[in-house]
Amino acid sequence: MKHKIVFLDRKSLIADMRRPSFAHEWIDYDQTRPDEVVARLKDATIVISNKVKLSGDILAQAPSVQMIAVAATGTDIIDLDYCKRHGIVVSNIRGYAVHTVPEHAFMLMLALRRSLLGWRQDLRAGLWETADQFCLFTRPIHDLHGSTLGLIGYGSLGKGMHRLAEAFGMGVLIAEHKGAPSVRPGYTPFETVLKEADVISLHTPLTPETRHLIGAREFLMMKPSAILINTARGGLVDEAALVDALKSGAIAGAGFDVLSVEPPRAGNPLLDLELPNFILTPHVAWSSRQAMQTLADQLVDNIEAFVAGEPRNVVT
Repeated sequence: MKHKIVFLDRKSLIADMRRPSFAHEWIDYDQTRPDEVVARLKDATIVISNKVKLSGDILAQAPSVQMIAVAATGTDIIDLDYCKRHGIVVSNIRGYAVHTVPEHAFMLMLALRRSLLGWRQDLRAGLWETADQFCLFTRPIHDLHGSTLGLIGYGSLGKGMHRLAEAFGMGVLIAEHKGAPSVRPGYTPFETVLKEADVISLHTPLTPETRHLIGAREFLMMKPSAILINTARGGLVDEAALVDALKSGAIAGAGFDVLSVEPPRAGNPLLDLELPNFILTPHVAWSSRQAMQTLADQLVDNIEAFVAGEPRNVVT
């Protein structure tokens, strides 16, 4: 059988993509609009998607699809229930971002704990030139050493964060699932982590259960000196509640790499925040060149394994 492989959003991955070793036809599309998906899936047996949504309604119009190779770890773009019912194998990418995402999260963490944006603002305002001594004390600086990192989500990325935290001399609390009836060995109750951590970093997938995992109630539990880092999914945090928490001083700062809708064509309250204690980057924590090449290699490995009858990294 000659497989037809369609990559719906090739432009989302900057890497050398080797071709699979079996007989196939490969079609790349830089981007795919929602109204183009069905036509582009015609006769496709294997579909690659990073962020193009594949709902049950769309897949019902593409009966030839046997496998969806997700070019990412998160699978919230796929109707997994439909795939399970119709025998479509969904494989995702795992472990490729164990360095790039933690490094990005620590960049945000360091910048906030050491008031980087505030110092830049003061320098532009000329405050150093008019200082009465050799340095400025206009912004607070807090070390990571000796502080406590709270991890919400403890997969490969959470473990990567743990390794860096220990190198910085931080204590680490691993949060149990919110609302869990019991606490696993080595874990800490969710609310205790919120109350005790100096830095809270999110590394959990977006599901109906984790949507707005952090909202107004949770911000009130945190220390006023705490900062929140989100390099996972925008929907994990109630963005309006975050704006209120930052403006009111309920927390000391936040660093985000994700928004609830991406790209934010209709705007977003976090885009309008001009605060020295808030940093927003455009969903790039995952995208070091090294990580993207690892992703591309694993993507083809997943496809080859499926065709060989030994699917790997299977979600359904």
